[in-house]
Amino acid sequence: MAEFSLDLNEEQRDLRDWVHGFASDVVRPAAAEWDAREETPWPIIQEAAKVGLYGFEFLATCWADPTGLSLPIASEELFWGDAGIGLSIFGTSLAVAAIYGAGTPDQLVEWVPQCFGDADQPAVAAFCTTEPEAGSDVGAMRTRAVYDEATDEWVLNGQKAYATNGGIAGVHVVTASVEPELGSRGQAAFVVPPGTPGLTATRKLRKLGLRASHTADVFLDDVRVPGRCLLGERDALLARLDRARSGQRASGQAAMRTFELSRPTVGAQALGVARAAYEYALDYARERVQFGRPIIENQAVAFALADMRMEIDAARLLVWRASWMGRNNRPFTAGEGSMSKLKAGEVAVSVTEKAVQLLGGAGFLRDHPVERWYRDAKIYTIFEGTSEIQRLVISRAVSGMQIR
Repeated sequence: MAEFSLDLNEEQRDLRDWVHGFASDVVRPAAAEWDAREETPWPIIQEAAKVGLYGFEFLATCWADPTGLSLPIASEELFWGDAGIGLSIFGTSLAVAAIYGAGTPDQLVEWVPQCFGDADQPAVAAFCTTEPEAGSDVGAMRTRAVYDEATDEWVLNGQKAYATNGGIAGVHVVTASVEPELGSRGQAAFVVPPGTPGLTATRKLRKLGLRASHTADVFLDDVRVPGRCLLGERDALLARLDRARSGQRASGQAAMRTFELSRPTVGAQALGVARAAYEYALDYARERVQFGRPIIENQAVAFALADMRMEIDAARLLVWRASWMGRNNRPFTAGEGSMSKLKAGEVAVSVTEKAVQLLGGAGFLRDHPVERWYRDAKIYTIFEGTSEIQRLVISRAVSGMQIR
């Protein structure tokens, strides 16, 4: 039996240092500009594609790591550079996770390359599941998918809200209800290919944070996609619906399968934001002199920094555990995936708030990046399952009861 170790291997250390270098040299210097412009940073996405950081090959290499740690390591380092730009680069991976989680091998081969484009002309993809009346309550989804046997097409109608890359994406992955009376068990996921008529989007939504990342509402008006665009085989969907109708236990529905795959990675993103704020506050406290000495020599400041570091390290251990479990097909019997995202998101909010406080008036100014990190952090207690939903998942897991 292998000896237990928390040391990263050589490949993981090289990955960490490589992504950190890109974040330090390319992402962070551009972060304030793209945050102020509130535009998709296409030149930086293209640069990431040219160096091999943006594309399916990169994700596949990370996923091949049997420890499951490569993707959270890379995510933490990239989002240490900037969360808005980081999500512009890694936002496509959510659609890819949906295709991977529900699609067939042939669908992976067909659609995943189109999600990324190439280094000369990069593309992005969007995963569209949240709706105006169905955010945390995924079972209330109103977007409908109806099969047209005469043409072997699925017809999609509905509205999706807060879609990362919505409208500017080539490939949109859309969850829809096939049998509304079955709730979340009657849902499926569909690929909407580039240029499909009937899919439109609002202008880019103006947000508190992650301003470089594109977010929009997406509308589907009689969107027709070929039968092969249903992720997974139609026979498998029909069999699942039959089981659900008869009251048998059905496999998890489309949106939740994607979130289960992505929550530890989202937690790692939050860690990157928290660590950036902690490191900046630590350096500031060492250099800022008040009453004749650096403020870090004051116990209140030193204790705050100690708590920040402790919470970041604790959250990272939860993220790494869930990532290892997910990669090695260990079930989240106690909601471990939700634990990792919940803890990391709330740590990001508390650490960035403390960083602003430690900088005092300077922390409230855009001259220092902590105010941007403070704004960026908040979303990690909201998207891909609010903190309240994560607690619901964990409480149901540990109690074995349908907590409401």
